[in-house]
Amino acid sequence: MKPIQTLLSFLLFVSFAGAQQTPPTKPAEISTPAAATSAPAKQAAPTPIEDLPDTASAAKPQPTGATAILDTTLGRLTCRFFDKQAPLAVANFIGLANGTKDYTDPATNKPMHHHRYFDGTTFHRVIPGFMIQGGDPTGTGMGGPGYQFKNEPDPNLNFDIPGRLAMANAGPDTNGSQFFITELPQPPLNQGYTIFGQCDDASVEVVKAIARVERDGQDKPLTPVVLEHVTIVREGEPIPPAPPVAQKPVSTTTPATQPQTK
Repeated sequence: MKPIQTLLSFLLFVSFAGAQQTPPTKPAEISTPAAATSAPAKQAAPTPIEDLPDTASAAKPQPTGATAILDTTLGRLTCRFFDKQAPLAVANFIGLANGTKDYTDPATNKPMHHHRYFDGTTFHRVIPGFMIQGGDPTGTGMGGPGYQFKNEPDPNLNFDIPGRLAMANAGPDTNGSQFFITELPQPPLNQGYTIFGQCDDASVEVVKAIARVERDGQDKPLTPVVLEHVTIVREGEPIPPAPPVAQKPVSTTTPATQPQTK
């Protein structure tokens, strides 16, 4: 896959906002090392130990909450929640996944009770080298649960590693049900989207497979990639056995391009 050459920003909108939800993206900056010179560089004096930064206080947050098991037609995604950093997003996802949170069906506009929200939905937008996005029962990128909640930014929690699980939104404090999982670090997204989980290395490989299925001009898979079932596993509970993978990925044959801003 050729590296992305353009910088485009685009927003994701829920059904009641009337436009598609989409996190913006930016290609990784390529730096050129300074040319070597014949004169040796002057060696800096060593920094006294007492002046070194306190790395312990700047440690990255670690997920400590329950684990979400997302079984898809292309494999299993295993992500642990940042329950301390994003309690609203975590509680919302768990409630929708387990059917304990009421919502409005975006297709029928009817209130729903005791119904598992995510099971049977699809990943409606996938971009190689960027992310996969789901959480919309309509499969259009415009559906949501009929409510919104605020962002939960954490200055120490950013898109600096692959496998971040985050809320898609239409701007600050417009989170609902749509989420995305990153394939690579995405610094341009920092502090604009609530990160509420971290997926493991095996899951990132599944993200890569999903992101590379054949898709249309709006980055929607031509063959639906279905999120068949979401299981929330609490501390001490066993991980359920993985179901067989029903579908094999079909790699895209054309370079990835970013859709136009909605």
